[in-house]
Amino acid sequence: MRLEGIHHITCITADAPRNVDFYARLLGLRMVKKTVNQDDPTVYHLFYADEEGSAGADITFFEYPGARPGRAGAGMVHRVTWRVGSKDALEFWAERLGAEGVETERDGSRLRFGDPEGLELELAVTDVDDRPLRAEHPEIPEELRLQGFDGVRAYALEPDASRQFIEAGLGFTAIAPPEEWEARGDERGGRYAYDPAPVERGIGGAGTVHHVAWSSRMEDHEAWRARVARAGANPTPVIDRFYFRSIYFREPSGVLFEIATLGPGFTADEPLETLGEGLSLPPNYEPLREQLKDILTPLPNPRESWTRR
Repeated sequence: MRLEGIHHITCITADAPRNVDFYARLLGLRMVKKTVNQDDPTVYHLFYADEEGSAGADITFFEYPGARPGRAGAGMVHRVTWRVGSKDALEFWAERLGAEGVETERDGSRLRFGDPEGLELELAVTDVDDRPLRAEHPEIPEELRLQGFDGVRAYALEPDASRQFIEAGLGFTAIAPPEEWEARGDERGGRYAYDPAPVERGIGGAGTVHHVAWSSRMEDHEAWRARVARAGANPTPVIDRFYFRSIYFREPSGVLFEIATLGPGFTADEPLETLGEGLSLPPNYEPLREQLKDILTPLPNPRESWTRR
């Protein structure tokens, strides 16, 4: 029983329209689901991924309008890394981001930058056999597009405190001892690493990561909950999120983890061709639709101006 890499990464934004512009227009991801936070349906939950809405390419955002700027600290993920296919891709992205006033920093086969709210992002040239998870975009050649997640980096005060849980409890493999691991299943892998925590205390808010989710096959999900509990964490009951099922817990360094199922998926309530174009609500939230229209920030369809193929 192995986790199939990263399922999704959920972050916080204070400005959904600007968020859509950055991730869908500039980075070229597809907005595959426009829905609500199921723990607080008065706020958006936006999902950006590849063309098919695949686990492993899915960065998501809760929108809290006017939320204070956050700051990553101990027990928080501070960097999200996507894969790209070549150093030519890094050059393309440095130029594309720079033309929009986004500062970048090149470090060998990696390119670092921030989103408009300061979330630290990175593109990395990697050598893996995983299927590239790309989204269509008229301004970005296919071979230069983002290819899904490579991993995340978190801040920890005592990373050794998490080692036994991560390796024995979750089955991650140490790949760059002492503080970097990989969760690899039959089809995909994703990396998790620690950096020394800054002195300043972390502050949750806009531009920070809320949690990172790891992928489980549907038939293994209950077993993962039991295994996490045996390893010493305190997982929630299984929660049906309609598009997937979830359990949540904190690993010993404080980072909020989720284990989410590979399915049912985003086509559970709308066809692949029109993913993310309208407001999708799980059945138990459908009675709130008219009320939510007056609360949620109006958002454009990022692909409305495209000429469909």
